[in-house]
Amino acid sequence: LRRSVRRLTAPLLIFAYGNPSRGDDALGPQLLEDLAALSVPGIELLTDFQLQIEHAADLEGRSLVLFIDASVSCPAPFLFSPLHPVRDARYTTHEMSPQAVLHIYEQVYRRPAPPAFLLSVRGESFDLGKPLSPAALENRDAALALLVQLCAHPDHETWRILRTATSASVHS
Repeated sequence: LRRSVRRLTAPLLIFAYGNPSRGDDALGPQLLEDLAALSVPGIELLTDFQLQIEHAADLEGRSLVLFIDASVSCPAPFLFSPLHPVRDARYTTHEMSPQAVLHIYEQVYRRPAPPAFLLSVRGESFDLGKPLSPAALENRDAALALLVQLCAHPDHETWRILRTATSASVHS
């Protein structure tokens, strides 16, 4: 007799990536640690140094996905934006974009990827062995406040509205 075991999957996945040993590249993993300390129910937190093809499997069974990464090109303190699946030429390397992970999901599972967003947090210094810069610490705190709001309302439509409101207030 064989029984199937159903894995309970949290509807919201928050996936932070970055290298904790490279200064402000630690912003994503550190935000995940801060969020984990708040013990928010109904979410799963994952982290890795970079996105890889295997991470498409982590999207299975999700209602909503948030990727978090440090960025030197986004405005301070952060940019919160929706993601759409896009085929990425970087398939042959070990690093992928969140859009490529969504695309791989659709290719493997033959259905649309869950709604996904990217929280890019502004970093300034990515030197090996350095701590977070003072500017990154401020940006991390602002991003954490948004994360708490997002976790309190894990709904695609609400996130779309929050994205518009956040963009207008933070970047004006």
